[in-house]
Amino acid sequence: MALQAGIVGLPNVGKSTLFNAVSNSAKAQASNYRFCTIDPNVGLVDVPDHRLTQLAALVQPQKVIPTQIEIVDIAGLVRGASKGEGLGNKFLGNIREVDAIIHVIRCFEDENILRDEGAIDPAGDKDIIDTELQLKDLESVEKKIQKTEKLVRVDPKLKGELDVLIRCKSQLEKGKSIRGLQLSKEEKVAIADLFLLTEKPVLYVANVDEASMHTGNRFSKALQEAIQHENAEMIVMNNSIEAQIAEMEEPADKQLFMEEYSMKEPALDRLIHSAYKLLNLFTYFTAGVQEVRAWTIQEGWKAPQAASVIHTDFEKGFIKAEVIAFHDYIQYGSESACREAGKLRIEGKEYVVKDGDIMHFRFNV
Repeated sequence: MALQAGIVGLPNVGKSTLFNAVSNSAKAQASNYRFCTIDPNVGLVDVPDHRLTQLAALVQPQKVIPTQIEIVDIAGLVRGASKGEGLGNKFLGNIREVDAIIHVIRCFEDENILRDEGAIDPAGDKDIIDTELQLKDLESVEKKIQKTEKLVRVDPKLKGELDVLIRCKSQLEKGKSIRGLQLSKEEKVAIADLFLLTEKPVLYVANVDEASMHTGNRFSKALQEAIQHENAEMIVMNNSIEAQIAEMEEPADKQLFMEEYSMKEPALDRLIHSAYKLLNLFTYFTAGVQEVRAWTIQEGWKAPQAASVIHTDFEKGFIKAEVIAFHDYIQYGSESACREAGKLRIEGKEYVVKDGDIMHFRFNV
């Protein structure tokens, strides 16, 4: 599905270190200088899912394939980016292409890591990014308002679209993001072609020092207070520790390392799950002796749409879907046992796929 979450933030806050930790197919160069990540690095990230492990234990397949999302590491933004400062235009172009934003904010002190903005100030750093994105969106909205005002004279039906644009302009002029307007699906049509930066959902990462990775610190608490009215989630983590865990190949080594730091699971797992949720994604499974596999779909998709992520022909020739709820599969232990117990359902084109469904599609070629 190529759904992407972009890692953004000021320079030297730990973006590329985080990217290195989460990506299993690409490594960004994490260096202590300003624009070490000039082109966005894209990595496919496995989505941890205990259900996949449980299914594999029952089916004993030849392969187990997790679902993935794309994580994009984008160059650090600086004050004035909306006017082209630093790599501003390139940065804003890259972030416009992603579906959601993972905003990394520095919540640690280290005199060896450069910082242009003076004392550590999570709320101030957040405001810098917000302001630059809002200014760029304001520019886009104003241009469309000018165009739409002319079109309304010819086609009065566009008055509703113009009203939405004017509301967006007012919101941005107040220093607020578009997502705060909570526009309806119908209203979003007016701005769909603008790919507004501040409409995208955001997940905040408070990158703290090692001593604060479990409890947070005064900086992460300040960030939490700054976002309390945004209905946004924040994850506290130490990006460097997470990168070290990710580099370990042996599960036993990872387990020992996490035990040393009193960790039940990598914070990255929480981050990936949160990004997945942020994008309103669901997972369904296919389970057979050849492979047990997780597939990503949008929440609310119907069976034919879900089938299309396997192959477009599955959607075109869709007949029916055989569906077993995850808890039933685990309880009865196999597809045949579920069938005998009456837990295998035959669903048609209008069936809305549920998170965790095990599915098999019938289709015409």
